[in-house]
Amino acid sequence: MNAINVRKPFDRLRGLHSSAARVAGIAAIVCACAWMVAGCGSGASDEAKMTSYSTGENKNDTADLFTVPEAQMSHVQVVSVEKSKVPRTLRLTGAVAYNAFKTTPVFSAVGGPVQEIIAQPGQNVHAGQTLLTVTSPDYSTARSAYLKAVSAFQLADKNYERAKDLLEHKAIAERDLQQAESDRAQALADQEAAADGLRALGIHDPEALMKEPPKNTGQIPVPAPVAGQITELLVGPGQLLQAGSTQCYTISDMSTVWVLVNIYQSDMAYVRVGDNVEITTDSYPDTFHGKISYVADALDPNTRTLQARIVTQNPQYKLKKDMYVTADVHAGALADALTVPDSSVLRGTENEPFVYVQTDKNKFARRLVKIGDSENGRTLVQDGLKEGERVIGNGSLFLQFKNSLQH
Repeated sequence: MNAINVRKPFDRLRGLHSSAARVAGIAAIVCACAWMVAGCGSGASDEAKMTSYSTGENKNDTADLFTVPEAQMSHVQVVSVEKSKVPRTLRLTGAVAYNAFKTTPVFSAVGGPVQEIIAQPGQNVHAGQTLLTVTSPDYSTARSAYLKAVSAFQLADKNYERAKDLLEHKAIAERDLQQAESDRAQALADQEAAADGLRALGIHDPEALMKEPPKNTGQIPVPAPVAGQITELLVGPGQLLQAGSTQCYTISDMSTVWVLVNIYQSDMAYVRVGDNVEITTDSYPDTFHGKISYVADALDPNTRTLQARIVTQNPQYKLKKDMYVTADVHAGALADALTVPDSSVLRGTENEPFVYVQTDKNKFARRLVKIGDSENGRTLVQDGLKEGERVIGNGSLFLQFKNSLQH
């Protein structure tokens, strides 16, 4: 009985110990699982950061200062920010216009319906060439008056010559010769007046009507007043023309054209008459050359810009009216401009220009700059740098790569 009683407490103790072990084991397993879950979550987060390119922050954009090992300094070139004379180029926008000094509108001198259109747009014509014909009773009346006046003058001239001969033979009195002479002068005046009437209608050679009479005496030709290219046809067959007020054509010498550009107020002081200009357009790879011939005296009240006129050659008539162009005006030079090599300037994720500035022997910082045009391998720096500061030239891309690794 005693032995049995002594053994029972030990059995109870052994059972309690076994239960505690089981609890401890379960707790250990739970902790292990929790650690594994946490580890998996951390790994997934790290992997997301490594593979995400849209939500992660770009370290290269936020890095300000970093160090390049001495052994790798040979991969970069450090240069100084220098002052130099840089040509000033103003990039302006504009549009092509006809050369008004070589452009002529064509009007019909008589009224009436258009009978036939002979010349078409794009055609080159010479002065006096017939462009179209108009059916006009005014022309018919003027032509008849001229033919009558010519006939009357011819008769008066013959009478005068006969009177001179008769006076020499004492067959008539001197008064009769004077009368014949007066009649002849009056007939000549009437003929000239009738010819002037035809010239006013556009008939520059009235005497040709006597040699080659037109088939239809009611039709009058509208001649080209100047030589050039027909750029516009503004009437159609059968259209009623008003004498002297209805424009029929536009003729222009397209070998030269105007380019009208707008100059901002901040650039007005640099633009001069005679400045050379290079003109480009999206339509052709060609570069057209011209010069500024006129600068307006007043600003446009709507755009607050000053208009300038450029005269440029137009080979093969490539430049068309109202075509948009870009004009690079060579407006003098900047005497003390800060410049850096083109290779020094890099672009950030938002296309902002920046350079790497040396702050110590092998320490560099990224700095945003405001740049201008590039000329002869050097870029104009308008803001962000000072003369004498040292920046990276060749090797900027290598530095940018090192910067991204260190951050």
